[in-house]
Amino acid sequence: MVLLLAILSACALGFIIAPLFGNASLYKLLNKITLVLLMLSLFPAMHALKATPAALGFGSRAVIAKQIRLGFTFGVVSLTPVMLVLYGLGVSVIDTSQPWTLSWLGEKAAAAFGSGLLIACLEEPLFRGVLLLSLMRQWSKTTAIVVSAMYYAGLHFLTTKTHIPASDMTWTHALQLMTEAWLNLINPDVSTALLALFVVGIALAVIRTSGPYHLGISIGCHAGWVFMIKLNKAFCNTDFQSNYAFLVNSYDGVIGWLVAIWLMLGLGIYLYRKRLPT
Repeated sequence: MVLLLAILSACALGFIIAPLFGNASLYKLLNKITLVLLMLSLFPAMHALKATPAALGFGSRAVIAKQIRLGFTFGVVSLTPVMLVLYGLGVSVIDTSQPWTLSWLGEKAAAAFGSGLLIACLEEPLFRGVLLLSLMRQWSKTTAIVVSAMYYAGLHFLTTKTHIPASDMTWTHALQLMTEAWLNLINPDVSTALLALFVVGIALAVIRTSGPYHLGISIGCHAGWVFMIKLNKAFCNTDFQSNYAFLVNSYDGVIGWLVAIWLMLGLGIYLYRKRLPT
């Protein structure tokens, strides 16, 4: 409901302010407004749920900082085998056209780290915080985890490639883009990436619910995964002509069948070990 309201509100607000952005892409404008509205919805949602930061999974500042470091390390370590496999199979190919200087490497690493941390700090409180908490108050933990993962994966693919200058926007155009974005969820070209992000959403929710104050760990893990994906994009090109290109999706050249299977294997081992008597 919150997602639908954010999208409809973005259409309305975008229609009002579009003339200020000239030839900017209408979809990009609506997308940014939607994301801002979703982030702002955290506060009224917390109020409506009467949720404290602790209820969302936040510990003390010291605990959060420690958890983010731990989660980030886990995220980097857990995704490294995927990167090595993609490189070994020739799917990810080192980009030799780059300068490969220490300053360039540091710049790319810093940008990847900052991007990963920003994305994780925005998305985790929303999906593994407010959304997951609200769902767990209505349904079982398992159902809540699955539904929250569906929301998480779906939001990433509410997109369209149609370019309409913001200055030319009409209500019809706004609704057209919204319809195309929803239809993209059943686009077969994004199906493997959608599946992979669904599994990612489940994995992050399992991490979050593994303890009462583990949101910091899911933030760190999410940041670590994004960090690795950004580095791969900066350092490598994806060879979609490779015999093993089916393992990844064009969404970012990393997520796809390989990531989905790898994470499902990890989740299976974790859940199996959790059931064993101590």
